[in-house]
Amino acid sequence: MAFIKRKERSKERFSLLLLDLEEYYFEQHTVYHVTTSSIRGSLKVCSKSIIFEPEDHVEPILKVCFCLLLVLIYCFHPLLQLHRASCLDKLGDQTAMFKMHIIQYFGVLSFQNVSEIPHMECEAEMVTPLVTNPGHVCITDQSLYFQPLNGYPEQVVRIELHRVKQIYKRRHGLRPLGLEVFCTENDFCSDIYLKFYKTSDRNDLYYYIATFLENHMVEHTAESYMLQWQRGHLSNYQYLLHLNNLADRSGNDLSQYPVFPWIIADYNSTELDMMNPATFRDLSKPVGALNKERLERLLSRYRDMPDPRFMYGSHYSSPGYVLFYLVRVAPEHMLCLQNGRYDNADRMFNSIGETWKNCLEGATDFKELIPDFYGNDPSFLLNCLSLDLGKRQGGSSVQDVVLPPWAADASDFLQKSQKALESQYVSEHLHEWIDLVFGFKQKGSEAVAAHNVFHPLTYEGGIDCDSIEDPNEKIAMLIQILEFGQTPTQLFTTPHPQRITPRFQSISRTPSVNTPLNELSPASTSEDSSFEDLTEETRRLAWNNIAKLKLMSTHKIHKEAVTGIAVTRTASSVFTTSQDSTLKMFSRESNGLQRSMSFSNMALSSCLMLPEDKAVVCSSWDNNVYFYSIPFGRRQDTLMGHDDAISKMCWKDNQLYTASWDSTVKVWQCDSADIANNKRCQFQLLAEFEHEAGVNTINLNPAGTLLVSGTKDGTVTIWDTSSSVQLHQVHCHSGKIHDVAFSPDSRHILSVGEDSCLKVIDVQTGMMISSVQADEEQRCFCWDGNTVLSGGQSGHLQVLDLLSNKVTTRIPGHSGAVTAMWMNEQCSTVITGGEDKQIIFWKLDC
Repeated sequence: MAFIKRKERSKERFSLLLLDLEEYYFEQHTVYHVTTSSIRGSLKVCSKSIIFEPEDHVEPILKVCFCLLLVLIYCFHPLLQLHRASCLDKLGDQTAMFKMHIIQYFGVLSFQNVSEIPHMECEAEMVTPLVTNPGHVCITDQSLYFQPLNGYPEQVVRIELHRVKQIYKRRHGLRPLGLEVFCTENDFCSDIYLKFYKTSDRNDLYYYIATFLENHMVEHTAESYMLQWQRGHLSNYQYLLHLNNLADRSGNDLSQYPVFPWIIADYNSTELDMMNPATFRDLSKPVGALNKERLERLLSRYRDMPDPRFMYGSHYSSPGYVLFYLVRVAPEHMLCLQNGRYDNADRMFNSIGETWKNCLEGATDFKELIPDFYGNDPSFLLNCLSLDLGKRQGGSSVQDVVLPPWAADASDFLQKSQKALESQYVSEHLHEWIDLVFGFKQKGSEAVAAHNVFHPLTYEGGIDCDSIEDPNEKIAMLIQILEFGQTPTQLFTTPHPQRITPRFQSISRTPSVNTPLNELSPASTSEDSSFEDLTEETRRLAWNNIAKLKLMSTHKIHKEAVTGIAVTRTASSVFTTSQDSTLKMFSRESNGLQRSMSFSNMALSSCLMLPEDKAVVCSSWDNNVYFYSIPFGRRQDTLMGHDDAISKMCWKDNQLYTASWDSTVKVWQCDSADIANNKRCQFQLLAEFEHEAGVNTINLNPAGTLLVSGTKDGTVTIWDTSSSVQLHQVHCHSGKIHDVAFSPDSRHILSVGEDSCLKVIDVQTGMMISSVQADEEQRCFCWDGNTVLSGGQSGHLQVLDLLSNKVTTRIPGHSGAVTAMWMNEQCSTVITGGEDKQIIFWKLDC
């Protein structure tokens, strides 16, 4: 547990947990409590009470609330040995007591180094579970300081800026006032959580640290983590922790503690069968909708309820639920929350099976789990502190949590829970739970349809606490917000994509209606799978070493920019098109230009090689497509089919796809055998895809079942080629799109545009899941789904890791923009063309 592990339990009896909400501890004095004898101890002066902590641990701690303080001062003040001005003189006015301390400022003596230059200073509170402690924040060019006004538990907390890994803006009490700082890669354990009194102070501090650390940290987004998770680079556990972190959930804030789902539904069997779907909870439904009979009762009440209506009067995550699970390791927090008492023994966390059953059947119990259920520390399941947690109705005392029959012990329970979380079934369905908790089913009409509607106060914007003037009413509202539960910040507004899972038998209850069109079943796997696996391994190794690409030779064969590259299967001949209106044939064997052909007076925009290496197809700005016969060395045929320049072409199974600036993509039937035999082709128009702007580029997925187009107005459109139906349209660039391509598994699309951005789109949902701002315009690229090799406006190649959003390598190449790129099937050879009229041959140097 984050807030227990980060710091050893204090041996001091006094704790800020003894204070009320919005109560502050200011100072302490050594005093004697005079009764029949004098008891030496420490007097803690707080804003709503005084607390006497005897040095003798046998004696109880005494807390006297504000209403009796004046009497106590009158009676005991002569007996208190005070050696400085005290807040005791200000009792009765909390504001005066607070200001007496808060007006202090940092001096250079508080700095670690006297040469540090202060940037800003303001008031804030340090947030820990159930407690906030006010003080001063000061940030310099080297460190972040927090000085508690009471010097408790430390005089000054210091964080060196060069150690900071991540900073996150937080909302606290549904208000944008928090900031959390991490000096490790662990998104569960931060180094400090600060709550400011002004959002502007929070933002100023955030942007200063972010600017200072811009070369040392990456601003991760939910979409960038999603891409890593989808492709198997993050476990389900890691991904959920990242989402919780981005959604303002923190181990320091029990009202927004990280929320994890119930995964296992079987707590009765002696063996846990993870190949049986019945073992798992239905992740497409909230806990409150898992029991059909209870759901009907809730819906009946919901229909009769006046606005604002809600289905669930309690939340799936709240401080009470968190401490219900953690009472054995954090008893003092439970006692603080419940006014010094444990809950009734029969309502305690006694059994995992009983708790699950109550979540299914209880009228007001809809709680989910916490990450501790999938961690490595089983102490929260064991009564290691020998706490007296009461006796149940049967007379048995509450001790360790009763485990399901399939768990040998607490450690075994956690190991099997971890395995279940990472199982095939959960990997296939976790996106459905994410839609409910962090995604598009969290609120609005989709939440209503999913039976996922909670009390309005649990949502951000449900109430404006700052507008409440009455202090008692404001505290009551804060208590309700902090203790009732808070819905996470919404991270996704469109359906979350499914995870890419290995190609083995699915154990889904039913086939997904969103299964990608090209997904293979085990029955359709090729008998040549060993050869495919070897080829795939070769590609994987090549992409792992793509930064080692070496320039082999450079050839200037055109008079204008190169626009297209096509290569024969043997790689003996390379064909290039250019804005100089010529098609050139370059021989790898003689290392020189072999042929030059001209078809029109206008630029040729692209070229492709037909099967069997018998013909090259060229597109032109004169609205035509030209077929060039390689064996006969002449133009063989011409296709006139557009009203404006043709920009790009694709070929699959005797079908030619042509994209044009006339805002259409057309599909033509033409027999490659006729072309190979030097016969004139009978072109048949099969389909036409209409766009709202000129189409600048297109591409097919490997199976030929999907087409993607990119337009001059920055729109990416995904089409089903078999039905000619538009699947998704995403306006993702602010200018013309230069190039688009599917990932090898057809799950994602990458596009580059003149806005210097690289965008990744999920094919299944049409969601834009990653956006990378490059330092220059990228014109063309090849990619393997994770790594991108692109050519930029400056003429350099760059290697970009999409999983970390980092450019890892820049390789000098052309003296002008890279305008065309070709890569062989093994990903070991690259040919590029540029505005400098050159083609460059590259080889992977492993």
